[in-house]
Amino acid sequence: MNSSLNNVDRNVHSPIVKPSIHSVKSWIAQYGEGAAALLSGLLIAVAWLLGNVSDTASVLVYLLAFIVGGFAKAKEGLETLIQERDLDVNLLMIVAAIGAACIGYWAEGAVLIFIFSLSGALESYTMARSHRDISSLMELKPETAVLYTDGQETVVPIEQLSVGDTVIVKPGERIPSDGVVKGGASAVNQASITGESVPVDKVAGDGVYAGTLNGQGILFVEVTQTSESSLFAKIIRLVQEAQSEKPASQRFIERFERIYARVIIAGTLLLVLVPPVLSAVSWSDAFYKAMVFLVVASPCALVASIMPAVLSAVSNGARQGLLVKGGAHLEHLANTAVVAFDKTGTLTEGKPAVTDVVAFRSYTEEQVLEIAASIESFSEHPLAKAVVQHAAERKLEVGRPDRFTSLTGFGVEADYKGGTWTIGKPEWTDAETREAEVTAAVHELEQQGKTVVVLRGSEGPAGLIAMQDRIRPQAAAVVARLKQMGIKVAMLTGDQERTAQAVAREAGIDLVYARLLPEEKVARIKELRQTYGKVAMVGDGVNDAPALAAATTGIAMGGAGSDSALETADIVLMNDDTRNIATAIALGQKTKKIIKQNLVFSISVIVLLIAANFLQGIALPLGVVGHEGSTILVILNGLRLLRGVPDRFASGE
Repeated sequence: MNSSLNNVDRNVHSPIVKPSIHSVKSWIAQYGEGAAALLSGLLIAVAWLLGNVSDTASVLVYLLAFIVGGFAKAKEGLETLIQERDLDVNLLMIVAAIGAACIGYWAEGAVLIFIFSLSGALESYTMARSHRDISSLMELKPETAVLYTDGQETVVPIEQLSVGDTVIVKPGERIPSDGVVKGGASAVNQASITGESVPVDKVAGDGVYAGTLNGQGILFVEVTQTSESSLFAKIIRLVQEAQSEKPASQRFIERFERIYARVIIAGTLLLVLVPPVLSAVSWSDAFYKAMVFLVVASPCALVASIMPAVLSAVSNGARQGLLVKGGAHLEHLANTAVVAFDKTGTLTEGKPAVTDVVAFRSYTEEQVLEIAASIESFSEHPLAKAVVQHAAERKLEVGRPDRFTSLTGFGVEADYKGGTWTIGKPEWTDAETREAEVTAAVHELEQQGKTVVVLRGSEGPAGLIAMQDRIRPQAAAVVARLKQMGIKVAMLTGDQERTAQAVAREAGIDLVYARLLPEEKVARIKELRQTYGKVAMVGDGVNDAPALAAATTGIAMGGAGSDSALETADIVLMNDDTRNIATAIALGQKTKKIIKQNLVFSISVIVLLIAANFLQGIALPLGVVGHEGSTILVILNGLRLLRGVPDRFASGE
């Protein structure tokens, strides 16, 4: 009894302590740097007021402001110096502040520390904000699942789930694993995976994703992926990798910073030593001018010009179901000259649908469709499924054939309602017995890029059914928008020329390449790159993987969650919305524009302040405000990419 009570006591009290410690650490990690900067500013105000009462007390409070505001940056600078044997902008700023204090400018040095720590806190906020999407995703990750075995329900950690297990997902619960619905029906909110705001109805046979939210129904889900292999887990890993990857421009700036820091230190030492020796300038005046130079020449704003903007753009895209795998791809997107689309599953929905039913002799369209659907009900071919589905949509009664034979490559033969029927390619029908009316109808439909099957009975052709892969509703609008942006649009497909041309006409595409094998798609991509420049390839990530890899930027339709889509492509459209292609390009262009603004502005401020210091001389406080103010401004400019809907960028906003 006592043992049980002790266990209960531990279970009750220990969770209270742990969350409180965790919450304190979390608060410090999230707000500590900003709080230290603000406290440093408050201490500076107190020290300034004490200056009228006691110089000693004022200096002590200024010193405390130095420690509070500069500790984090000084630690970073010393770690870089000791571990990497290199100089960075953090150490430059701390040295400048200490130098100002050494010649009696305590207030100026403290203000430098305050503004520098404030800009650092703002940059950290940018980083934290860009990582917030990962944190929110992690919070959506289910920890346990209800395993259903032989009628028994058992709560288990999701790590213990194996492929083939069945789990129960009750109303309001998160789906614990990628899987297929085996029983039940419900609406599932998939916003965490695809970005879709409207819940999607799920019934038996439909796929579901880990981390998505079940609605009002109960679902029995068969597990198809282990927890570490789920689409949810892959998305988290990919976004984490994207946020750690630096674009080429940022890597250049960091290399430049190391060299530049050495030059600034050398220049500062020369300004301290040379003028007093060569002229009548006092050591204190020379030291003061050198400290001003050290402040205004430091590349704080330059260093902060790129990554806050890039991380803001990556974070913004992630919220909209646009998974960008790093800043380098944003740079490439900004210069895209051609967007090449795969046809099937990208411009089109990837599944055929019946478009025309033509009846001959004394048959009606309904009779032709009813017979064809009844015969095809035993077939698993995509065209057969399209016929059966169309019959169901028209609410026709579909029967079952008495005998069914599939003739691979041609069609099927079956006995139905006392007659023998065949349905298949027009070429299968004997050319001598095919009537002119049938030949003309087949030719007309095939000219439209449609696939035609002929239903034939003992008396001859009874009718034909035409099918076509439906173009996505937004495809034409996407192509039109890309053209408005000055980008050429091409289509690469393995389909026949007539079908490709029909889809291209409907979508408004001018450059069409048909009957391509995967390796031929790669060759076409290389040709487009040589002719026009940077090429973005859009595909389903399976058959198009080589072309995605060959393009400057590979964009995959990730709604199906295929491994090759997530691994091969540089950008994944999680909701399969091709409108996000133009959005992604516009987002890249907007990012490039903001980075360019930041670089031009930060370099201009540094040059102007250095020139003013040498030509006329500027006060240290003015140098501090001018330099650190420019740093804060470029960070705020980069933060603009966090707000708004990326789709608006395409319209120039």
